[in-house]
Amino acid sequence: MIHRLTIPTKYAGLHDITNDVQAVVSQSGTVEGLCTILIQHTSASLTIQENADPSAQRDLEQWLNRLVPENDPLYTHTAEGADDMPAHIKAVLTATTLSIPIDAGHLVLGTWQGIYIWEHRSKPNPRELVIHTT
Repeated sequence: MIHRLTIPTKYAGLHDITNDVQAVVSQSGTVEGLCTILIQHTSASLTIQENADPSAQRDLEQWLNRLVPENDPLYTHTAEGADDMPAHIKAVLTATTLSIPIDAGHLVLGTWQGIYIWEHRSKPNPRELVIHTT
């Protein structure tokens, strides 16, 4: 079964979507199977990450920003702003799809794991997700 979700992001960084995805799984009626999530963008990504201590998220965001800085003079794709090419690179280095097992109608995540959209652009964006449950 395929579901589509639009998630508005308000800032660059990690946005927890675990409850949104679990709601889709619950509505699908899938008891045992697989949930696959695709983000339909090239400047945002998906990740499963620490959901208990926000400092872990901040450290990840700061590390990726140091690795892929804005205003690198080697970038030629600059028409959409200083954060555009870094956003594409960050999306390549992370993931645009995730697959998570479903058991007893629930996503099988670890105790401290959450599902996140990793917004790589500074401005708010509506991000489109396609969620497939089988």
